[in-house]
Amino acid sequence: MGLRWQLDDLPVFLAVIEQGGVTAAARHLGWPKSTVSSAVTRLEQALGLRLLDRVSRRLRVTAEGEAFARQAQLIVEQAREADALMAGLGAAPAGRLAVALPPALTQERVAPRLAQFKARHPQVELDIVVTTHGESLLGKRVDLAVVVGQLDDSERVCRPLLSSPLLWVASPAWAQAHPPPAAGSAGPPEAELALLRAQVQLCETRYAQRRLPVHVRGEPATLDLSRGCSHVNDPLVVRRAVMAGAGVSVLPRHYCEAPLAEGRLVEVFPHITFELQAAQLSVVYPGRRLLSPRVRVFLEFLTECCAPEGPAAPAG
Repeated sequence: MGLRWQLDDLPVFLAVIEQGGVTAAARHLGWPKSTVSSAVTRLEQALGLRLLDRVSRRLRVTAEGEAFARQAQLIVEQAREADALMAGLGAAPAGRLAVALPPALTQERVAPRLAQFKARHPQVELDIVVTTHGESLLGKRVDLAVVVGQLDDSERVCRPLLSSPLLWVASPAWAQAHPPPAAGSAGPPEAELALLRAQVQLCETRYAQRRLPVHVRGEPATLDLSRGCSHVNDPLVVRRAVMAGAGVSVLPRHYCEAPLAEGRLVEVFPHITFELQAAQLSVVYPGRRLLSPRVRVFLEFLTECCAPEGPAAPAG
């Protein structure tokens, strides 16, 4: 089923509103006044609604006209972006791109690969804002942001990047000095949680909850990490401290893989698991806009950065 109105009439209608009248819009567009007036009339007839009130000397946009103008603006913007995108598909991605990335991801996954991205896309200029509050900068300072978890926002696209379970970890020396109870003598869940809690000296801020949901041998329980330990908003700081002997803490597996493989960390309390099954990172960007080539290639780059760990490819 075709549209009842013509797409070419939308910019004319918007120009009439922006310029405050048909005569001013005609002058702005360099068109005859009759051509502009006819475009608005065609829209009103096709929609069966009055969009503009022409009775008074001053132009008044009706309620229906305001509602249609909002949608028309989106359609015109998307059409122009689609035209620009198609024109640029054959060209190399270029221009400045502002992105907000969390500190740990930036240091652990992105920074080692930035030379590779620059070698692939030399005309893309990155502005990287390292922050744990990237979602608040979207649409103001940055074009896209990587956030912890997912955002429930219909105006934005939220694409999962990385997901892994949470682990309790400690240094080998700490684990050796604090062996778990012998099998069969662990006691009730409360006793096991108390034993764990006594060994937690610091944790990442997002897990510093008064009732952190966990399971003890499959039985649901809660753990209070809001008091009695230090809090820090960077998992790499927690990892470094734990490797240096700062007790037990919780970390996403994707920040523990290398230290676990190298023996600098060991998993402890494996029977105390999390109702929060995954520590997820997602990339968020405005959902009403088509992706420019530079955004598209950076999303591909982030996906590569968050792939299962392996040796970083050399630049070039």
